[in-house]
Amino acid sequence: MDKLNFLEVIAAISVFISLLLAVFLLTVKTERKLENRLFAAFLIINAIDMSGIFMHYFTDSYNLKTFKISAYLLVMPLFFLYVNAVCYSDFRLKRKHLLHLIPFIVVNLLLVPRLYLAEGSPKEYFFKHMWDSPEMFFYQAIAELQYFFYIIGVFMILKKYKKIYLENYTNPNTLLYKWLFQLTMILLFIHVFIIFKNTIRYTAYNDLFIWIHIVAGTSFLLAACWFILKALNYPELFRRIDSTLQPTEDFTETLETENKIDETKSFQIEQLKNFMTEKEPFLEPSLTIQELADQVKIPVRDLSVLINHHINQHFFDFVNEYRVKKAMTILKDPSKKEYTVLEILYEVGFNSKSSFHTSFKKYTNQTPTAFRNN
Repeated sequence: MDKLNFLEVIAAISVFISLLLAVFLLTVKTERKLENRLFAAFLIINAIDMSGIFMHYFTDSYNLKTFKISAYLLVMPLFFLYVNAVCYSDFRLKRKHLLHLIPFIVVNLLLVPRLYLAEGSPKEYFFKHMWDSPEMFFYQAIAELQYFFYIIGVFMILKKYKKIYLENYTNPNTLLYKWLFQLTMILLFIHVFIIFKNTIRYTAYNDLFIWIHIVAGTSFLLAACWFILKALNYPELFRRIDSTLQPTEDFTETLETENKIDETKSFQIEQLKNFMTEKEPFLEPSLTIQELADQVKIPVRDLSVLINHHINQHFFDFVNEYRVKKAMTILKDPSKKEYTVLEILYEVGFNSKSSFHTSFKKYTNQTPTAFRNN
């Protein structure tokens, strides 16, 4: 099997896996339909892009082949919308999101005179020398600018998501953030090879061009397999945040001017700590800052600033400290020596062994088992 045939096989497998996962996402019963549909569309467009490697076996249409190339300009907008839909529980598609289609429409309009409307030998000549045309140079420039614009936007969303999550939620489940961050890094890694491949296209190193193409195709195939494994291991998407929430640093100064009396803050901190000790709201695994604010009768913005700014802890660190202290009490209690570590972590409000061990070691520099033995 030569290199071109090997590349076609890789592309065919990648397309099959991507379409299979897309069908699953479109048909699976879930309340998270929007993000599933966006990710399915993302996979389908990528599959269309990969199909260009073996499309010549099925069609000779220059229009269809060129339209396939321009469809790449839909990949990053779909991924950007998908990240928004996964992170924010109140995200909805609106008319303004149609603006993301502008680069795709502009490129196709540029190709109308010399390709879509052309006939005969002029059309064939343009297609064969397309990558040396001004239209395709413009297309590649637009594609690169668009890619880095969206990838930066995605990283900014993830940074804000992580910050707000830590400040407002106690369930230390960061699988969603890790999934999106890893997915973004994989796309960035594959795109580096695409840039290299497009650069080599204009040189005489044809073999190197094919090998780079093979590496990029193999990377996408491995990524598609990784998508399948994630869908099997984590069928449920994880907790999202409300887009109306803001990091505390955005309104700390305003609240400082509204409430300058140090005694008030000290009283609220004392009130909060007493409430945590006496009522033990931290035993609820999914406790949020809004729920705690309702219980302790402190406005949620004030409470967020109080914990994140004045106590100088993220909300889930603040809550997990009480969980760890209660776990330490149980571990030291001779009458509860029969309790397993797993039973204890669930009793004090944790919902995973890894998060419990991480938090426990953070506060005690020991594992729960070592603490009990000592």
